[in-house]
Amino acid sequence: MNHTVNPQAVYQNHELWMYAGSQTLYGPEVLKQVEKNASQIAGALSETPAIPMAVRWKGVLTSPEAISAALAEAGTDGRCAGVIVWMHTFSPAKMWIAGLSRFSKPLLHFHTQFNRDIPWDSIDMDFMNLNQTAHGGREFGFIATRLGVRRKVVVGHWQDQRALEQIGAWSRAAAAWADQQGARIVRFGDNMRYVAVTEGNKVEAELALGYMVNGYGVGDLVERVDAVSDAEINRLVGEYEEAYQVVPELKRGGARHEALRYSARLELGMCAFLEEVGAVGFSDSFECLTGLDQLPGMAVQRLMADGYGFGGEGDWKTAALVRAMKVMAAGLPGGTSFMEDYTYHFEPGRERVLGAHMLEICPTIASGTPRIEIHPLGIGGKSDPVRMVFDTPAGPAVNASIVDLGNRMRLIVNEVDTVPPDADLPKLPVARTVWIPRPDLAVAAAAWIYAGGAHHTGFSHAITTEVLEDYAEIAGMELVVIDARTETRSLRESLRWNELYWRLQKGLV
Repeated sequence: MNHTVNPQAVYQNHELWMYAGSQTLYGPEVLKQVEKNASQIAGALSETPAIPMAVRWKGVLTSPEAISAALAEAGTDGRCAGVIVWMHTFSPAKMWIAGLSRFSKPLLHFHTQFNRDIPWDSIDMDFMNLNQTAHGGREFGFIATRLGVRRKVVVGHWQDQRALEQIGAWSRAAAAWADQQGARIVRFGDNMRYVAVTEGNKVEAELALGYMVNGYGVGDLVERVDAVSDAEINRLVGEYEEAYQVVPELKRGGARHEALRYSARLELGMCAFLEEVGAVGFSDSFECLTGLDQLPGMAVQRLMADGYGFGGEGDWKTAALVRAMKVMAAGLPGGTSFMEDYTYHFEPGRERVLGAHMLEICPTIASGTPRIEIHPLGIGGKSDPVRMVFDTPAGPAVNASIVDLGNRMRLIVNEVDTVPPDADLPKLPVARTVWIPRPDLAVAAAAWIYAGGAHHTGFSHAITTEVLEDYAEIAGMELVVIDARTETRSLRESLRWNELYWRLQKGLV
């Protein structure tokens, strides 16, 4: 594992800060109790497995000055990935205006209370004054809405599993957002010629989403590939033979063993280059291979498994999205990969999609141990590339795509269910998966096309639509969800209203 891009490290290097809102009106004894209760909740949030990031208790805020200073500190501290606020008592919201107006990191409003139940036999006005989340949270909600503050609202008791899972989903989106700020995406060569959807405004992406995209000549990569030593190759080939099912012709002494060694050389050279420039994602293209003997196949698969984002044919937007989804998925069961809708099965009542790519599907989504094979590719004009071949397990998954519509980025998410292929696919030697889109192929494909979704996606068995929805909210990005409830007519109407909103959005308060 290349620990410089390990998605789990994002959670180890960041934390969430929690504050409680109150006011001095209630006196020091009430504020002591607020502090005690809120710090206990923060500790419980930090310890629950549902929230993968540490939650740090930061104190009770009771004045405009304290609120502004606290949010300013959170906004500039590199370890803080986001802020959780809870209105334990009533916290007059004008106190929050200055602080919220300048705050730009992810924000979650936890609308909870310390006690789960009303103590019917003992409740008095002292209890009511202390436990005022019900209307204190509404006061905060008004000012956040009035200011147009993007945030997530979670309602429920702090020991309720569903509430904890909602905070956990948001924390994963916040981690991906933190990782993305200042991140570097490398493009080896350019995008595939004449393709529209893989193009985009790299300046706007950096302004809106935080990551930078820079191109490098394939010759720069070739220098690193050629510099790899035989000892390094020997070590990595040994790793391949231990970890995977390697076909005999690629093993030591096999007729095609040198092709496997060259694939190892590619992986080591690409890894060295990406580490040198500090990148977390990359793209390449089969049309830009001068100086390379193979299209990187298994090399890309292995680098994705290490945590790098990838997009084929120069698709830097998908490379960045796959990296973000890998961070979101860190520690969860199931894998995440670059993906492409390849071909359809239109049998009535059994419609489904075969997803694959030329070579570059991440083995984190494999069912069983991948096989390392070598076959002709048919495009690219290079020698036969080495690749891992596998199917994927059945279960719910998401396909997501980011497209540049000129005046905004749009995130499109389709919920799907992966299923086993009907046969072994003996003549299709690539990694592949089969899925049934929700609500069905006809509606989902039409909705995707109306929304302008790309043919490249980020695919994941690990994360849910909720995490991607939270990510879109943090980013201020348009979201289109295609799920079991989608109807073509209503979706098209929503897209028309969205167009109006996003064209006017910069003028809205």
